[in-house]
Amino acid sequence: MKWLPSSLLLLLLGAVHASFSANNTHNGWSTQRKLALREQTRQLWYHGFDNYMEHAFPLDELAPLTCSGRGPNWENPDDIATNDVAGNFSLTLIDVLDTLVVLDDRPGFELAVKNVIKWVSFDVNVRPQVFETTIRVLGGLLSGHIFASKPGQPFFLPWYRGELLQLAHDLGNRLLPAFSTPTGLPYARINLRHGVLRGEGVDTCTAGAGSLLLEFATLSRLTGDARFEKAAHKAFWAIWNRRTDIGLVGNTINIRGGSWTRPEVSGIGAGIDSFHEYALKWYIMSRCAIALFLSQPCLGDLEFLDVWDDTYAAIMRWSRSPNGFWFRQVNMYTGDAAYNTLDSLSAFWSGLQVLAGDVYNAVKLHMLYYNIWRKHSGLPEVYDMGAKVATSTQYPLRPEFIESTWYLYRATGDPFYLDVAEQILFDLTVRSKVPCGLSGIKDLVKNTLDDRMESFALSETLKYLYLLFDEDNFLHKSDNNYVFTTEGHLLALDQQPPKKKPSPRRKMRNIENHQCPAYTPLTEDSGLTVGIRSSGQMDYAQFLVNQEANDQDQAAWSPNGWCDRPLVHNFAYEFILSPNGKIISEDLSPSRLKLDVVEDGYIVNNVTGIRIHIVQRLDRQGYDVRRLGHYDVRAGQTVYVNDPLIFGPTQVAKMQRAVDIPLRFTMLPEDDTEPHVAELLNQVEIATTGYSALFGPELALSPSEDSPPLRINNQDGLPVFYDEMNGYGCDPYDQVYENAVLLTIRGECTFLEKLVHAKDAGAAGVLVVSDEDLPLNPTADEEDLEAAGDLGDAGLIMLTPEAGRLVGELLKTGQVMLQLGLSVPEELPVPKEVEQAPKLLILNGHSLLNTRLLV
Repeated sequence: MKWLPSSLLLLLLGAVHASFSANNTHNGWSTQRKLALREQTRQLWYHGFDNYMEHAFPLDELAPLTCSGRGPNWENPDDIATNDVAGNFSLTLIDVLDTLVVLDDRPGFELAVKNVIKWVSFDVNVRPQVFETTIRVLGGLLSGHIFASKPGQPFFLPWYRGELLQLAHDLGNRLLPAFSTPTGLPYARINLRHGVLRGEGVDTCTAGAGSLLLEFATLSRLTGDARFEKAAHKAFWAIWNRRTDIGLVGNTINIRGGSWTRPEVSGIGAGIDSFHEYALKWYIMSRCAIALFLSQPCLGDLEFLDVWDDTYAAIMRWSRSPNGFWFRQVNMYTGDAAYNTLDSLSAFWSGLQVLAGDVYNAVKLHMLYYNIWRKHSGLPEVYDMGAKVATSTQYPLRPEFIESTWYLYRATGDPFYLDVAEQILFDLTVRSKVPCGLSGIKDLVKNTLDDRMESFALSETLKYLYLLFDEDNFLHKSDNNYVFTTEGHLLALDQQPPKKKPSPRRKMRNIENHQCPAYTPLTEDSGLTVGIRSSGQMDYAQFLVNQEANDQDQAAWSPNGWCDRPLVHNFAYEFILSPNGKIISEDLSPSRLKLDVVEDGYIVNNVTGIRIHIVQRLDRQGYDVRRLGHYDVRAGQTVYVNDPLIFGPTQVAKMQRAVDIPLRFTMLPEDDTEPHVAELLNQVEIATTGYSALFGPELALSPSEDSPPLRINNQDGLPVFYDEMNGYGCDPYDQVYENAVLLTIRGECTFLEKLVHAKDAGAAGVLVVSDEDLPLNPTADEEDLEAAGDLGDAGLIMLTPEAGRLVGELLKTGQVMLQLGLSVPEELPVPKEVEQAPKLLILNGHSLLNTRLLV
C-alpha cells in the first residue's frame, strides 16, 4: 500500500494533531514527579515495616490501632481468619524479605535475613493453612535465599550459608504429610508439629490445593529433594483432570473422593484464582530453566501452557459477562450464570491477562475495578453488579488491583495507570495510615478501621505501587524468567539440565518461541493515537457501576468521541462441519481414513460430522483450531484439510476468477474549494489491493457484448460514502446512494447482508474493512444467495485494516473517489505476508490460522 505524497495527510489533519498534542502528550508525568511519589510510597512502606519491628516483631502481624503484635489465636483454634496465616513464625518479616530487595535496601535486607535466622522456628504447635503458609512463608524464604546466595548482584551476602533454604526445607517437610490422601489433593490445614490432626476437614478449595507448584518446585530444584515438586504436581493435575466437559474447574473439592462439592460454581475469584495463575506462571518459569541445554528456543513444561490455553478459553467463553467487562461465577457444568457479583480478588485477572498477552481485554476489566475504587476510595470485598452496590465493604489493603495496574502500565506505558497509582497512594495514606502503622479498613462506607495490618500490605500492595513509580528498578531491566508468585514473591530458576520427558510429550509438537503480541494503542476515528481515558470503553465502565466522570476524564474527551454499548465477539466457538453447510449429526468416532494424525498435527480427509472447537488468538488476527473430533490441537501443530467436497462445482468455478482487485482512491475537490487547497487534494492518492467476494459479479472482467460494464468499474471513479448511523452496513440505509460505493466495517452480520443493503440503497458496491491482515475473499451459501435474490451488478470488496483506516481519514477531509482495475504502480510491491500467505480454512468468517488447505 502506498499513498502520495506522504506528508499531505499530516497537513490535512494538522489541526487535529495540534489539539491532540495539547491535551495528551503533555501529561504532567515528569521524572521528578514519579521519583517524588516513589519516595512517598517508600516512606509509607517503612512506616508500616518500622512499626511492625518496633511493636510486633517477633510476632506475626502488627495491630496498628493498639500498637501491639498479633500471633495465633491460641484460645480459639477455630478462628481461621487469624490462625490460617499466623503460626508464631514472624510472618510479616519473612513475607517482606524480597520487598527490601525491590526497595534497593541492602542493609535492611541483610538485617532482616539475620533476624529470620535468629528468631524463626517451625517446631510450633499451630495449625495454619497449607496454602497460606506456602505462598507467604515458604515463598518468602525461597525468594530471600535466591537473592542472598546468588553472587554477582547487590544482595549477595558473603557470610550467608543457606540458612533460609534450610528453614524452607524444614517447613516443606512439615507440610508434606498433608498430601498423603487417596487423590493427592492436600488437606487444607496441618499442624506443624503433629501433622494432620484426627478429624481434619476433607474439603479444600481449588486454589489452595492446585496453587503450590511454584514454591514447591523451586524448593525441590534448590535442595535436590524431588518430593515437593512431585506432590504439588500431582495435586495440580488432580484438580485439572476433574474439570467438567465444558473445561471449568469448581471452587471446592473433596480430597478423599475427588468429587466437587456445592455450590459447584466456577470463575476467576476467591477459591479458584491462583490455580489459573500458576498454570501460566509455571510454564513461564520453567521454559527457560532448561534452555541452556537445548539447541532450540525455550520450551518449558508445555502441558501447563496447554492447561492455561484451555482454561482461559473456557473462562472467556462461559464466565465472561455478555458486555465483556467483568467475570461472573457460573455453574461449572452448564456455564449458566450463578451469581451476579464480583470479588476484589478477581482484580488480579487483568495482570494475568497482560502476562498472557491479552492486553485488549485486560484494559476493560481494569477500567471496571478502577471505577469501583473511585466510588469507594478503596476496593470492597464484594460488589453486586446488578444492584450496583458493594455488599461487603471491607478492604484489608489487598494488592490485586494495584498488581494489575503495574502490569498494564509496563505493557502500555499509558500515563493513565500512573494517575490510578497516584490516587491509590493518596487514598491509602489518608485512610489507612495511623500512628503505629497501616490499618486495614473494616468498612469503606462507614470509614471504620481494623486493628490489623496483614502481611501482604507490605509484601505486595506497596511493592507493586512502588514499582509503578520506579522506572529504573532492576526488575524492569531484567530479562530473567522470574515470576511474581501469588503472594508477590520473586522466584526464578537457574538454568538446569532438562528432566527426562516421556516420548509422547514432544511428539508432534513443533517448538515455538512464544511471544506476546505487542500492545496497540487506542485510536480515534481520525486514526490518531489517544490515551486510555479517551476510550469510549471508559465511559461504559463508568456506566456499569454508576460512577460519574471526573475532571481528568472530561479533559480527555474528544469532539469525535462517543460512548457505545460494546460489541463483544465470542472468544471460542464449536461447529460440526459439513461440506455444504447443512446441519448434520456429529461423527462421534471418525475413522483414521477420515481424521488422522500426521507428523506435525492432523489431517482431515473428510470434514463431514467432525466437531471443531476454535479459539480466538490473543493477537486478534484470527482463530486457531484447538480441538478436532476427539483430538486436542496444541501450539505448534497444524490442521491440514484435504476434503475436495468443501468446494462444490459452483464454488470451484468461482474460485477460478480473478479475486485480487487493484484499487485507487483519490480526492475530488468541491467547486468552491480554494485553488491552493484543491491542488493539494489533487495530489492525494492511495493505491492498494482489494479482495473481491466469490459471490456477485466478477469485478475484474473487461466489458464485452455479453457483459456490459459494471457501474463500479466506472473509469472516472465513483464517490465513496460512510454512513455513521449504519457503520457495519447491517441495516437498511435511510437514504439513497445511487451509483456510489459504501464503506462498512466487518462484523455484526454476513457479507451478503451488507451487499444486499448497499444494493437496495442504489449503491454500485460495498467496501468492507477487515479486522485481519490477511487476504480474505468472502463466500456465501447457495441457499442464502437464492434467498437474497438478484444482486445485479453490485459487488463487494474487502480492504485490509490499514487501507480502511486511511480511506476513513480521507473521508473526514472531503469527497473520496474510487477507481477499479487500474494497474498498481511498479514501485508498490505486493506485501510479502500477502504474497506468501498460506491457504487457510475460513469457517463462518473466522480465519483459522493453524490450518492449511491442501485442495
